[in-house]
Amino acid sequence: MELAYSIRESVRAKHVSIKISLRGEVEIVVPKGFDQRRVPELLQRRQDWIAKTTERIATERQATPAEPTGALPDQIEWRSPPLTWTVAYLPSDAPNLSLTTQKASHQLILRGPTHHLEACRQALRQWLTRQSYFHLAPWLKRTSKEISLPYSRVSVRGQKTRWASCSSQKSISLNHKLLFLPPDLVRYVFIHELCHTVHLNHSAKFWALVEKKEPNYRALDAELNKAWRYIPAWVEQSFE
Repeated sequence: MELAYSIRESVRAKHVSIKISLRGEVEIVVPKGFDQRRVPELLQRRQDWIAKTTERIATERQATPAEPTGALPDQIEWRSPPLTWTVAYLPSDAPNLSLTTQKASHQLILRGPTHHLEACRQALRQWLTRQSYFHLAPWLKRTSKEISLPYSRVSVRGQKTRWASCSSQKSISLNHKLLFLPPDLVRYVFIHELCHTVHLNHSAKFWALVEKKEPNYRALDAELNKAWRYIPAWVEQSFE
């Protein structure tokens, strides 16, 4: 069967790299100006690695207790910070879906056409993004000061294959899924991206700087490769 993949051009990339998302989606990252007609040949050479990696992801996902397919959450549990939110769905004849937050009781209330599962998921994802900026941006700022590596600005998105990224202008983009990761992994993601403000690559100098700022980076990096298991199914899954 022909492999499905997407191609993303990156000004940061020095070489072609293959990324496989938490859902097994294959993304090819190529340097700016790269001849994309060469991609099928590169995939052919890496087909064994791709097959083994996607098989490993599938096997580990099967071994991990999962939420029922098609289910929206009744509870949302974060690890960074450690908070549990309850979610109530109140159907009504209102034409539009609304989400309100009861901060004191850590409850989310969705009102309106709650039978539209994808609309509910999108509302929850947008809420995650707002909450991520509120909780993660100050944490990144503290970490930046702690390790003396400044950045220019921070934003939050819901990337498919990256926990975070850093631009040549020292702008850091964080993934709202970081809320579900343990604090030590989130801090490592911060350190990793802050080191990219000095070395916008994965050279030996970059990793030496990472080790200087976080001596235990190898173990943390290995754990981060398996951190997809912390992400609830509804965050990734589309109901359309």
